[in-house]
Amino acid sequence: MQFIRFQSATPNARGTFPGVFALANGLARDGRLSDDDRRWLRESNARCDAAYTDPTTVVPECYDRTAHPGARSWFKTTAGHLLDLTAPYLDLLDRYGVAWVRLTTDDPGRVTYEDDVQVVAV
Repeated sequence: MQFIRFQSATPNARGTFPGVFALANGLARDGRLSDDDRRWLRESNARCDAAYTDPTTVVPECYDRTAHPGARSWFKTTAGHLLDLTAPYLDLLDRYGVAWVRLTTDDPGRVTYEDDVQVVAV
């Protein structure tokens, strides 16, 4: 199986590469979004929260920086609906000049969480 990750093209202050949702939410947190984009992001995040499991609600320590340093989420290529849902987030990042990259792998690493659409792996 193949896995896909959309993440920052450059590391953040901690040396990690935030994923697509963290990047979009960071724009909102920093007050950089227009009113329309902030509203869209809030509504889209609510739809995502309703449709997909937050891994930390099942395995709270799956991203733990001590137990699993560098853990990050990867989408399964079979999760077409989730991959389609990320396109507007990527468009948002493009509009605000946030550089991102698409990574693919068949071995995301040691899995700390898995469901039908994603894995979290180190």
